[in-house]
Amino acid sequence: MLNQLKEELKQAMKNGDKATMIGLRNIIGKINSAKIDKGEDLDSNECMKILKSTAKQLNESIFQYNKGGREDLASKELFELSIIKKYLPEQLSENKITAIVKETIKSTGANSMQDMGKVMGVIMKQLEGIADGKIVQKIVMSELK
Repeated sequence: MLNQLKEELKQAMKNGDKATMIGLRNIIGKINSAKIDKGEDLDSNECMKILKSTAKQLNESIFQYNKGGREDLASKELFELSIIKKYLPEQLSENKITAIVKETIKSTGANSMQDMGKVMGVIMKQLEGIADGKIVQKIVMSELK
């Protein structure tokens, strides 16, 4: 993944696309920092975790900038987020998550909020990387009422 990001950075440099260069350099920097901290190369799952974490931080920044009336800064963060999203797996829709939650509740025999941990554990193993845990939690809570 790092090589792919570097290739895209080279292309952005050739094209003179300053915004893309800045966004890619930020992403590459975070991955390189984690690589240095670990002391060895990162596998694709570790790179993916960094990208997900960065995307989460950018979403929060965008929300805060919009809340504070700083659309200029929000648009910069939004652009960087669009770069990251190219490398992240597509997220499941709430309808698909709901269907999976209902099936998991049925298969585990869960019937109350006390079973939430059991249901969440099964679902998050299945949906790791393709569904936001907060959305899954909200749906599980509504189904177990």
